[in-house]
Amino acid sequence: MLRLDDVHVAYGEIPALKGVALEVRQGEIVALLGNNGAGKTTTLRTISGLLVPLRGALTLEDQPLGGVPPHEIVRRGIAHVPEGRRIFNRLTVRENLTMGAYTRNDTTVIASDLDRVLTLFPRLDERLTQVAGTLSGGEQQMLAIGRALMARPRLLLLDEPSMGLAPVLVEQIFETVRDINTQGTTILLVEQNAAMALSVAQRGYVIETGAIVLSGTAAELADNPDVRRAYLGE
Repeated sequence: MLRLDDVHVAYGEIPALKGVALEVRQGEIVALLGNNGAGKTTTLRTISGLLVPLRGALTLEDQPLGGVPPHEIVRRGIAHVPEGRRIFNRLTVRENLTMGAYTRNDTTVIASDLDRVLTLFPRLDERLTQVAGTLSGGEQQMLAIGRALMARPRLLLLDEPSMGLAPVLVEQIFETVRDINTQGTTILLVEQNAAMALSVAQRGYVIETGAIVLSGTAAELADNPDVRRAYLGE
């Protein structure tokens, strides 16, 4: 579904991605693991068109993404839940969710998708008229994911969904990630909580200093001694 081949990205003169190659197949959850500064967020920002690669190819269902502006990438079926949530703090919960559907004009289906999001996140249903900036961290993460789902993506990019959340909320978020995938959305997941990421993913990649250094099934990565030592605290 998604393929990156030899993708290079730099911030000015500083290389950030050095020949990244990965693929995400339809229906999968794929985890991208790595330490801070390894290139995980840069990879997602490049896929969603916020960064332009120096060279290399990105394709979605065999159609090139290089040079495609971010709003068109959303229309093609990719939605991005950024690190830090990046909700619209001064808008209400309902207004934030409505913004997620800004590329669409199928009003009846949008209403159905809103119902779906509120079923996935009942807490948001209770807070539809509340200003988003007053939500708790967990509620803001739910809102960020719900806003992305309102674009009706075929591929969802999730960047650190557990960041700053209490353990009980982390479990709730990842249960919802499973549900979203079961309902037909493919997911590329960036997550520092490697144990949790590998528990929901089918496959994964490890990125270090801008390059993919390991790949395999989630079980293979979970059993890899280097992964266990570096990312699972053993």
